[in-house]
Amino acid sequence: MAPIERIADRLEKPALDDRSYRVIRLPNMLEALLVHDPETDKASASVNVNVGSFSDADDMPGMAHAVEHLLFMGTEKYPVENDYSQYLSANAGYSNAYTSATETNYFFEIAASSSQPTDALTNGHIASPLHGALDRFAQFFIGPLFLSSTLDRELKAVDSENKKNLQSDGWRLSQLKKSLSSPRHPYHHFSTGNLQTLRDEPRKRGVNIREEFIQFHHKHYSANRMKLVVLGREELDELESWVGDLFAGVVNKDLSRNRWDGLQPYSEKELLTQVFAKPVMDTRLLDIYFPYQDEEEMYETQPSRYLSHLIGHEGPGSILAYIKAKGWANGLSAGVTPVCPGSAFFAVSVKLTEDGLKHYQEVVKVVFQYISLIKEDKPQQWIVDEVKGMAEVDFRFREKTPATSFTSKLSSIMQQPLPRDRLLSGTSVIRKFDPEAITRALSYIRPDNYRLTIVSQTFPGDWDQKEKWYGTEYRVEAIPSAFQADVRQASNSTSENRIAELHLPHRNEFVPTKLTVDKREGVEPLKTPKLIRNDEAVRVWWKKDDRFWVPKGNVYITLRNPLSKATPETAVKSSLYCELIKDALVEYSYDAEIAGLGYELSSIATGIDINVGGYSDKMAVLLEKVLVSMRDLEVKPDRFKIVKERVLRGLRNWEFQQPYRQVGDFTRWLGSEKGWINEQFLAEVLPLDPEDIASFYPQLLRQMHIEVLAHGDIQKEDALRMTDLIESTLRPRTLPKSQWQIRRNLLLPPGSDYTYRRTLGDPANVNNCIEYYIYVGRLADYALRAKLLLLGQMTEEAGFDQLRTKEQLGYIVFTGAKYAATTMGYRIIIQSERSTEYLEERVNAFLALFATKLESMSQEDFEGHKKSLINKRLEKLKNLDQESDRFWGHISGEYFNFVQNETDAEHVRPVSKQEMIDFFNHYIHPTSPSRAKLSVHMVAQSSPKALAGNMSVREQKEKLVGMLSKYLTSVGVNADAEQLTKRFAAVDVAGGDQAAIVGAITSYLQEDAEVSQESVTAVVEQGHQLLGTILPSLGIEVKIEEADLPPAPVVKETTVIEDVFDYKSRLALSEGPRPVKDLKAFEELEAKL
Repeated sequence: MAPIERIADRLEKPALDDRSYRVIRLPNMLEALLVHDPETDKASASVNVNVGSFSDADDMPGMAHAVEHLLFMGTEKYPVENDYSQYLSANAGYSNAYTSATETNYFFEIAASSSQPTDALTNGHIASPLHGALDRFAQFFIGPLFLSSTLDRELKAVDSENKKNLQSDGWRLSQLKKSLSSPRHPYHHFSTGNLQTLRDEPRKRGVNIREEFIQFHHKHYSANRMKLVVLGREELDELESWVGDLFAGVVNKDLSRNRWDGLQPYSEKELLTQVFAKPVMDTRLLDIYFPYQDEEEMYETQPSRYLSHLIGHEGPGSILAYIKAKGWANGLSAGVTPVCPGSAFFAVSVKLTEDGLKHYQEVVKVVFQYISLIKEDKPQQWIVDEVKGMAEVDFRFREKTPATSFTSKLSSIMQQPLPRDRLLSGTSVIRKFDPEAITRALSYIRPDNYRLTIVSQTFPGDWDQKEKWYGTEYRVEAIPSAFQADVRQASNSTSENRIAELHLPHRNEFVPTKLTVDKREGVEPLKTPKLIRNDEAVRVWWKKDDRFWVPKGNVYITLRNPLSKATPETAVKSSLYCELIKDALVEYSYDAEIAGLGYELSSIATGIDINVGGYSDKMAVLLEKVLVSMRDLEVKPDRFKIVKERVLRGLRNWEFQQPYRQVGDFTRWLGSEKGWINEQFLAEVLPLDPEDIASFYPQLLRQMHIEVLAHGDIQKEDALRMTDLIESTLRPRTLPKSQWQIRRNLLLPPGSDYTYRRTLGDPANVNNCIEYYIYVGRLADYALRAKLLLLGQMTEEAGFDQLRTKEQLGYIVFTGAKYAATTMGYRIIIQSERSTEYLEERVNAFLALFATKLESMSQEDFEGHKKSLINKRLEKLKNLDQESDRFWGHISGEYFNFVQNETDAEHVRPVSKQEMIDFFNHYIHPTSPSRAKLSVHMVAQSSPKALAGNMSVREQKEKLVGMLSKYLTSVGVNADAEQLTKRFAAVDVAGGDQAAIVGAITSYLQEDAEVSQESVTAVVEQGHQLLGTILPSLGIEVKIEEADLPPAPVVKETTVIEDVFDYKSRLALSEGPRPVKDLKAFEELEAKL
């Protein structure tokens, strides 16, 4: 056998990167990047295969996506379908995958090493969980089984995933763009797939779908199309040995790289057209798409970044500054969207106001006038140098990311034609100024090479078509000739007739210049920040970075004032105030943003939060500007109208989110002493005028307590100076501690069982959702918290396997701990087409089943779960932001337990199996008389019951017989409607009795149609599967055949919450949060500067 070829041993890497790298090529031409990180506590691997939805058969869209799902369902070496996920879960790991246009990406994460010295040895070392994971992972590409028993379930999972996205504007508008592209280009494909495209239609054509998936894998999955990244603690030589051994069996079919040269997504027919699309949410967008060149080979110059920097600029003289001043837009972005090797789009996207929608043609003309400005002079080297310089700084000080993010991204990058020693820097760094390349790039941005998309719920109102896959209403037409002429004129404008306000950006004063960090070797990082000022007016927490050594910092500030969310009205006013400040600062803050320094401003329950983060050099300058803007805000009526309307739309659109994104807000509301929900905010917005905000915000700033965390490359003196800046700018009175808001939660009493039901606001959403929450106890009860965390660990894979994989309840299934301000509990979230009552029943069944599994769990498996949980809790921080967020979370939570992760690990270690059984039986088991439960049911308007409407039972039965007759005819069986009707005379069709329906079809085939037994079996199997689609379309709730499902226990009757005020008034309150120790223990005080 040929030896492994080493392609590169030294990769260009960030200044502080302590990893070592090697790129190798196996004899089967599989290329791998090996990464040795001696400090990592998480190992990871990713395989990227150069095949995606563009390779789907035209008559079977979604094939690549379905194959991605099916590879997880068992291999020849590891035939148990969830062996891979169980192995990962037992070793603090997880996995996922995605399918895009030209690639399918698989990845996993796992504990980097075993913590048990008694574990088996590998090559003289303690066995690595990574080796076992890689062994299982490699089999995806060597010997997948495509088990018949899992096929239908995974296709239903694909279908559920698709249904999850049906009301998502991102998916709908993306597919509309594809569906209206050239049918000759694979961009036209429907990429996700559903039961119709992957199962029902192919079977009608007599296709053996399992064989089709096997053939797809055989045809497209080749070692030379695969890029592997492996990250671990092991030395490079050992990783190389593992990869060479485990992946040698991947067959090389010597396939060429997928390319689509000479073919563009938009032909002449699609250009110079405008598409009007109606969204689900109240959104207004103008998108200009220019067919553009493939820049894969231009990694050194990246000319599109020059274009996107200028067209997408938000500072003075920019397109956005002008159209925002006109009241036409709220935002603008520009940049390249690669389509595939061979083609791309350059897109300009504008968020329009109501007035901007009326003037969308004017906005387009402004864009083309600015493009003429760029083209007027030769490309400016100083602009490229500025962009290039910031890119180099960002790469130089790039920090580590989570293991799977790193491996998944790098395996994708490896598909690009980059020099192998530049895989890390890749397209992050611009290496050359190439004016000719920029000029060529600009040649694509012209008035005869674009398509417009205008998105609005109201304009023009006469949509006359529906997109096939998502049902998006739209209209497409040629751009009027007069408008085309205006655009050509704008494109040819000169300095004499161009809009005077448009000009190129000035030099960026926020580009950092102080980038040196005084790194000290051998320093043991501190685990807590120090309290460097602590008086009635201010608390300042500070920690000089001693872990990551980057010239960056984060300053978190809370201006504590209970007025911010005292009522829904003050909450809305506070939110509008923050939005108005951000709106006023767009032009100023944009320079800081592109120079790696940003800010956030938001209204929270305890006051106003300000966060400033990025390169620390100019941090105080940006903070001062934000503070002055807060103090001196002028509420201009024209901007107030636009910002108010934007906030109003955001609140209205909230109800059109995915149900699983809504349900948690209601659970939190029902568990809070004081809190508000979307509908209450919505009621307060309309009456507000500019004067309301102008008179309100001084009250917010008049009196406060100031809490500050300064963390990173920030000296103590600078932290105190920035605090002084807050005080001297805002000049507030001190808010006494007696007026601070005490955060509390409502306590569900033992034995209680409540259900709260809400009907979803989106009439077209087919999914229901349930959050099933069990209250466990106080957040500060560490022994109880350890058991709750361990329960989450043990049920994570088990819950997914049972509720999603086996029972196919829905694509969205979450299990685990849920924390409130002072309380905690266990929750399960499921989004599904099944009724919420059925979901509740299946959760009860799962918990009862898990009780038996816990009883029978071996001591080895139990200890494995503990080990896995401890590994997760003690996982190392990857970057400065993670540590800052951790500190701020403990400060704002008011427990100040900065080593909570260590506390958790300490309390998990001694937990015994019997203690867990006792805990589960007392707090969690559905039949426990002590457990306290709250379920929130989000019910779809378009449920089967709603779809049934006024349809009678007789009509439902007639329609079902008609559909079955068509199906039988399609598979070559004579369909006698009269005989079929007789067979269904005693069948409870309206009740969704699938067993009886299948029995009637079987009797008809055997006795009336006299079909052979072999054909009966095949026809019934396909027909049985079709019923899952047919019955809901007739408004019939499908009765599940429960022979193979674990039984649900009998539980006490629930109390339905009809009056939330009454419900809350009956519950006791928790204590407020209390520091784990006296704050004086954190103090390091000096004289105030």
